[in-house]
Formats: sequence, C-alpha cells, structure tokens
Amino acid sequence: MRIYSWNVNGIRSAEKKGFNDWFKKTQPELLCLQETRAELNQVPEEIQAPEGYFCYWNACQKKKGYSGTAILSQIEPDAVEYGFGIDEFDEEGRVVQLIFPDWVLNSIYFPNGGQGEDRVDYKLRFYDAYLDNCMDWIKRGRHVVTLGDFNTCHQEIDIARPKENSDISGFLPVERAWIDKFIAAGFEDSFRLMHPNLADSYTWWSNRANSRERNVGWRIDYAFVDSALKSYVTDASIYPEVQGSDHCPISVDLELPFPPIDTSKDESF
Repeated sequence: MRIYSWNVNGIRSAEKKGFNDWFKKTQPELLCLQETRAELNQVPEEIQAPEGYFCYWNACQKKKGYSGTAILSQIEPDAVEYGFGIDEFDEEGRVVQLIFPDWVLNSIYFPNGGQGEDRVDYKLRFYDAYLDNCMDWIKRGRHVVTLGDFNTCHQEIDIARPKENSDISGFLPVERAWIDKFIAAGFEDSFRLMHPNLADSYTWWSNRANSRERNVGWRIDYAFVDSALKSYVTDASIYPEVQGSDHCPISVDLELPFPPIDTSKDESF
C-alpha cells in the first residue's frame, strides 16, 4: 500500500498548475492533502468526487481560504475524525483522521510558528495535543500512520542552510526537540528509516531567489509510523520533480497486513 501526501498550498491554485494530471497519472490509493485553502464546494467536481474515491474534507472555520486538510481514499474507513476535540486547534481545519479496524491515518498540517512567540507556543501545544491523540489510539490497539506538513526540519541534514536558519521558526531548537520527543515516544520517520544519510532531499522551497532551482530547501513534510510498523515500511520517497506547489509530494509504502498491537505493554510506546 502506497500512501501519498502533498501540501498543495491552495488546491484551486494547484489545480490550475497540473494537480489533476498528476492525480490521474498517479492514481494514489490514499492521498493526504494539506493547506487546501478552500471549502469543498469551491473546488472542481473531479477533485470533490473523483471516480472510485471517498473524499474527506476539513476546511478552516476560523478564517476562510486558510489552512485546511483532506484525504482522498479508495478505501472506505470505519469512521472519520476532524480534529482532536479541542476547539482552538480544530477550528483551523488542520487534521483529518481515517479510522480503520487496526490503524488510523492522519493527514495533518501543523501550525507555522513564524508569526511570533505566541504562534510558536500554539504550535508546540498543537504538537503535544497530537502526540496525546496518537498515544490514545495506540492504547486502544490501533496503529498510527501520519503524513503531512510538520513545519519543522528535524536535523541539519534536513535543511540546506542550518546555521543561517537556527533562530527561525521551523528550525528552532525547541521545535526540533519536540520531534526528538515524538520519536522517543515510539514513532519512526519513514524517510530516514529508508534513507538515513541521504542529503539534499527537501520537500519545501521558498519562492524567493530561485530556491527550488538551486535546491535550497527544507524537509518539513513527513510520513511517520508507530514503531511496531517499522519493519512493515518497504519504501519512502520524495518527488521534487512534481510542480504545482512550493511543496512537493511524498509517499510511504507499507506492507499489509499490519501486526496487532499488544495493548498490555503500553509503556513500550
């Protein structure tokens, strides 16, 4: 099973730049989208209801044309959640969760902390709410798979200019430390699992100074799985050649079926 993710930086904009062509060519079994920036009724029919797909859309309620997430799936889930049950986070439309019998898929768009200290604090609290939610699913016996824009580079290998950006949100020590915390809690960065030392592999580039052409980028889009799925990850990829957004798509390949979680050993997660 291959799961794709793409921060499209506005689905209506991406649609004009070839999103539909990419979608039809790729035919993803599962596609997580972030920063959709639109109500579902504002996008073309071929995106709202592509043949053979279920569409789950979470638009931002706080501010129109901002944030937003979605999942297009060829597999019908048992249930769908649109957040963590916390109003200050859920109103920005940053999460879609598809709940299957033995696993949960998150499409998630973590906040950007670039607007100041208050927003960095909001971002870190959102991170913790997400981790609490993951742990709750694990304790209930479901694996957790998350694809999306984490808005933080984890290590120096994940950013083209680490020293120059060390005091910029997205590469702050406190943000990077949270990813350490997440990994320590029992979750795996699938790309680093498959490509531990691969440098110059980025998923976002500034629109300034021809950054994408020069590959001066940041790897801020991730596919994380819980540690019990580590051996079930068979590949993880980044697709920098795909245009249409300032981000590029990513994917993770997972071997089915997933093993059951032993909920009697919660402390291992």
